[in-house]
Amino acid sequence: MAIVTLTTGWVDDFYVAAMKGILLSGIPSVQVIDMSHNTPTFSTGISYAAYLVKQSYKFFPANTIHIISVTSEFHKKRPFLAAYYNEHYFLGTDNGLFGLLFDSSPENMVRIEKFSDELSPNYPALSVFAPAAVHLANQGDISHLGSEYTDYQRSCMALATISSSQITGTIIYINAFGNVITNITRDDFDRVCNGREFEILLQRTKRKITRISKYFQDVSEGELLAVFNISGFLEIAMNKGKVAEMFRLELDANIMIKFFDK
Repeated sequence: MAIVTLTTGWVDDFYVAAMKGILLSGIPSVQVIDMSHNTPTFSTGISYAAYLVKQSYKFFPANTIHIISVTSEFHKKRPFLAAYYNEHYFLGTDNGLFGLLFDSSPENMVRIEKFSDELSPNYPALSVFAPAAVHLANQGDISHLGSEYTDYQRSCMALATISSSQITGTIIYINAFGNVITNITRDDFDRVCNGREFEILLQRTKRKITRISKYFQDVSEGELLAVFNISGFLEIAMNKGKVAEMFRLELDANIMIKFFDK
């Protein structure tokens, strides 16, 4: 059974149903998984979608097809691409997404030329990505979609700024619970902390977190906490509360950790 995941910024619009209809018409037995239809728009949405898919795709079976339609309109410098990487297929636009998704060059990448966006120039997921997914799911070779393409935008996720006594990171993702995920990794934290006391400071607030928790229930209801999530990134949460909403935290906002010598 073919599996196709969908990541878009369409929320509950009819485009989601239309794309599923195209997929089902071409692959009657397809299993369609909604990763998210709530990604932000424009450049912020690209990094948001890349993080979401990068942390999720590895849990799917090999040869799953991932459609990512975020700021995906065609431009001569941003062609439509299909890539095969780490035993998965990815369909999207060369808008920086693939550079954020991949840690190394994909095994195969082509410019999608088999399908045109003429019928839906502002929504290529319907006219280009969905038909390309049907092609791949029906055992079509990726090379038959178009010519080889290697010059994709190799952007990368912004790294936290690190000194001997401080780490300054940014919020790269806000999940459905209102928790904020930063680009501060467990490895960076452990290396700089080295057993020292510390304070995690949220932008525009005097609230501080002074320990890393294992469970969300480690603190009382309404209290802030910090954990390292399944991907090894620092996540700030509130027990039974939405920290992003409560403190008006947005993508790209700063999160600072200060370390103190004993």
